[in-house]
Amino acid sequence: MILGKVFSPKTISINLESEDKEEAFEELAVLLHSSYPEINREEALKVIREREQKMSTGIKAGIAVPHGKISTAKGVQGVIGISRQGIDYQSLDGKPVHLVFMLLSSPDECEYHLRVLRHLSQVLDKPGFYDEIMNQQNADGVYSVLCKYENQL
Repeated sequence: MILGKVFSPKTISINLESEDKEEAFEELAVLLHSSYPEINREEALKVIREREQKMSTGIKAGIAVPHGKISTAKGVQGVIGISRQGIDYQSLDGKPVHLVFMLLSSPDECEYHLRVLRHLSQVLDKPGFYDEIMNQQNADGVYSVLCKYENQL
């Protein structure tokens, strides 16, 4: 299990209050830093923004995966945010994003970073995943659904 190690219930927010992408980055960076104090919040925001400038990470209907490399990360570390009202993310399809997976990895973990992104992409492609995860009412439920779908790979 890869995603089950990158995420945990403590790294999941089921009620993002952000209305736009920048606010979401800020809100998730706070969660990231509180879960992983060794990660520099400002540096994390900088690498996420730089990656986002290259191309939107709003990759699938309602889903975004902002990611980047940062020296203070250990392996690959991530947080998940759910927005019930939707975030103006300037995504590729122009629609609001409701589910955000933010990932940061150390620069020497390129292969593992790509492996995590591949696993996440495969889970996101599973029929029913998005709806089931959006129906969860707490972080434990979100984590359980993520692990359930990852185990199907």
